Amino acid sequence: MTVGYGYRPWMAGVWLLALTLLGTVAFSTHTPIRVKEDEGSPFQPFVYTLDLLIPIGDLGQRTGWYWSDASVQWLAYLLIAFGWVLTTALVAGVTRALQKG
Repeated sequence: MTVGYGYRPWMAGVWLLALTLLGTVAFSTHTPIRVKEDEGSPFQPFVYTLDLLIPIGDLGQRTGWYWSDASVQWLAYLLIAFGWVLTTALVAGVTRALQKG
């Protein structure tokens, strides 16, 4: 229902954008803990959110930081799960559109 039963795959992109905004705002209001002291890039909420939502590739944020706050950690887990589902729906929709053309 959220992506039009496969007939409106662009809605998966809209959901990904909305979740990116939600994650960026939520992560910018909390302070994560660095995994290794004095290593890695500084924390960037937007890039961290993209790193969670996009299942392919590594932007270096997900493995460099962790959360002591359980609610923020659960948000991160949910973003990973939604990222897999929505990215799969988006790729399937684009593939279907390209095969029709």
